[in-house]
Amino acid sequence: MKSTALKAALVLAASCLPASAQSIGGSYTVSGTNFNGSAYEGTAEITLTSETTCVIEWVTGGTNSQGICMRNDDSFAAAYLLGNKTGLVVYKVMQDGSMHGLWTIAAEEGHGTEVLTPAE
Repeated sequence: MKSTALKAALVLAASCLPASAQSIGGSYTVSGTNFNGSAYEGTAEITLTSETTCVIEWVTGGTNSQGICMRNDDSFAAAYLLGNKTGLVVYKVMQDGSMHGLWTIAAEEGHGTEVLTPAE
C-alpha cells in the first residue's frame, strides 16, 4: 500500500515540474496577423540548444527572422531580430501541441497574433 502511494506521489510530483524545451522542438506551420490585421503564413523551425532553451527561425512572407526561445510550463517565449529591430513573442502551449501567441516589436505601437501548429 505504501509503495503504491509513494509511486503515485512521485508521478504527481513529476507532472508538476516545468515542461522542458525538448517537448516543443521541431517544424511548425505559422499563421498570424500583423499590427494592421493583415494575415501572413509561413513556417517555423525550433532547434533545441539545451534542456530548457532553443533557437527558432521563422520564414513568413519572404522574410526570415531568428531568435532565442524558452519554455516554462505552458508558456513559450522568444526574442528575435527582424532586420535591425528586436521583437518579442509570448505563446501559450495548448494541449494539442499548437502555440497561440502575441508578438510585438520594440519601440512600435501595437501587436500581432500568431499560431504555431506542429507540421505533419
